[in-house]
Amino acid sequence: MTRLITALIIGTIFGTGLAIAGMLNPIKVVGFLDIFGDWDPSLAFVMGGGVLVNAIGHRLVMKRKAPVQCATFSMPTSTNIDKPLVIGSAIFGVGWGLAGLCPGPVVASLLLNGQAMLPFFGLMIAGLLVGRIVMRRLT
Repeated sequence: MTRLITALIIGTIFGTGLAIAGMLNPIKVVGFLDIFGDWDPSLAFVMGGGVLVNAIGHRLVMKRKAPVQCATFSMPTSTNIDKPLVIGSAIFGVGWGLAGLCPGPVVASLLLNGQAMLPFFGLMIAGLLVGRIVMRRLT
């Protein structure tokens, strides 16, 4: 139960940060990605702030023997840049550019604008399930 409450608190902080930064507004996100049109560079500061906070937090957390809520760290084992990684990244980037939405902000937006976000959220979950099926068949 403690892990669930901790996740809820962290998710609420993350969602609030996304809302304050304007990341829940697809028009603002598309404006950031439109470098040849009416470019809005403000989200670069949001990303830069996120990278800075993560870099500091990562250094502090990795000094520990284990995470606070788990017995061991769960770290990626592969460092290869392979075809599935490149293809998946490209699909994600194109989808983000077209819709101006990515998974974190969509989940956060469900509480603020559920009617508009629910179809996207449902399709996102369907896409994740299709991706899982495709990966099982490929391996």
